[in-house]
Amino acid sequence: MFNRNPRLRRLATLLSLSLVGGCGVLPSGLTGGNPIVVGTTSSPSTLDPAASWDSSWELFRNVYQTLLNYRPGTSDPVPDAADSCGFTGTKLLTYHCVLRSGLTFSNGDKLDAQAVKYSIDRIKRINAASGPAGLLDNLSRVDVSGDHEVVFQLRKPDATFPFLLTTPATSIVDPADYPATAIREDGGITGSGPYTLESYEDGKKAELVGNERYKGVAERKNDGVTIRYFHDSTSLVKALRSGKIDVIYHGLASLDVIALQRGSFGMKVSLSENAGVDISYLVFNPKDPWAGKAAVRKAVAQVLDRGAIAQRVFQNTVDPLYSTVPAGLSGHTTPFFDEYGDPSVPKARKILSDAGIHQRVPLTFWYTTDRYGSETGAAFRELKRQLDGSGLFKITLSSRPWKTFVQGYQQGEYPVFGRGWSPDFLDADNYITPFVGDHNALGTPYPSPRITDVLLPRSRRESDRVKAAKALEEAARIIADDAQLLPLWQGKQYIAADDDIAGAQWALDPSTIMTMWQLYRNAL
Repeated sequence: MFNRNPRLRRLATLLSLSLVGGCGVLPSGLTGGNPIVVGTTSSPSTLDPAASWDSSWELFRNVYQTLLNYRPGTSDPVPDAADSCGFTGTKLLTYHCVLRSGLTFSNGDKLDAQAVKYSIDRIKRINAASGPAGLLDNLSRVDVSGDHEVVFQLRKPDATFPFLLTTPATSIVDPADYPATAIREDGGITGSGPYTLESYEDGKKAELVGNERYKGVAERKNDGVTIRYFHDSTSLVKALRSGKIDVIYHGLASLDVIALQRGSFGMKVSLSENAGVDISYLVFNPKDPWAGKAAVRKAVAQVLDRGAIAQRVFQNTVDPLYSTVPAGLSGHTTPFFDEYGDPSVPKARKILSDAGIHQRVPLTFWYTTDRYGSETGAAFRELKRQLDGSGLFKITLSSRPWKTFVQGYQQGEYPVFGRGWSPDFLDADNYITPFVGDHNALGTPYPSPRITDVLLPRSRRESDRVKAAKALEEAARIIADDAQLLPLWQGKQYIAADDDIAGAQWALDPSTIMTMWQLYRNAL
């Protein structure tokens, strides 16, 4: 078992917030044909795991299955589609899994070792620009023995590999329905997870029903869930107030959170507050004539006032972040504060002057309008206010809906753009690895041989992840010195639910993906 920092254990507190008296709460079991309706501002960009390294995973977690998963409230991987998994020997190069007996996909097709190999191999073969192939760079090959044994051969030792097998990147798909060299595009899903996809309307809703063929660690507490997708926080909250949805996951604005905490929301609602592991940051395009200059990036870092963003925009429902590794994880330090200190316009001016830059630097900051909540625009307006106010920069703001926004940064169109990040798995490695190298989650190359060739391999040789912290801390310092990524804030995860819904406090896995099977209706 892995030795993890005890602060990695996700803590959740359920705050019952109501203007009227409470009632007895007893689980009623399954929902009897009355699906729970969950609202979110985070809609899938695709239905195929080979094409997604983003929040499409929030749907995938519930309809696809992985070899490993998590039990509620824990952060150590346990078998799901697998019956058992473990490293062979002590070199952390060979990982062996034995599948459960009798596994099938939702359509009745057999799920065997060949299907697992096919699913992993096609991700690497397709190598989609928006896909998770970068997560599998260290995987040399997948071998099978009979119907039930799968063996992963790694290029370099990697103690984090079991966590990778919990991610929806490694979702198991039916080879009969998913082309080996192309993305499935018929709007369907064939998985083996706790739910099947009954119907789907892109950007509007996904209707899930219980998968009676499922065999795994999840214990489903409802018959079905409908996920409704919203473009902004206002319409999301309105839907909860009007009873059109039962739960809000992703998208609560800070003023709504404060109203819930104060009990002034005007209805009977519960708020589940979870320790935050989501981060937001700026990405600088190294090929842009201005953003590609280290002095420009460092001057931005020197002017930036994270505390003002947290207070002015988010009413302190987020925390300023001075590392790509969030507080609470082993490996977290504050390299951006150590490097740049408090905001200082004179220091920023000197950085630019020493680099021979004496004009106001023009930069365009891009953000998405419909992914991270309605306050995203306000946060970027605050960034513009700070940087324009320094007299050193002239900032232009531009925005797009998520799908076209993603295409833009993958094609290198943006000088600077904002991204959010929820971890693939809860380890400091996953706040560094996805952002560096030529093939990363940002579609923006960030070559850093010291990180990719020395520090990450060194950290992955440590099964005791606390001992891996030193190498990861050095990697975070290099990122701060390069300033190609600029962390902004660390968010908390809030779930608001109608008072007759229970289970929300257990419904987030360690990567803050909602496991819909934990939700159920109370019996009054």
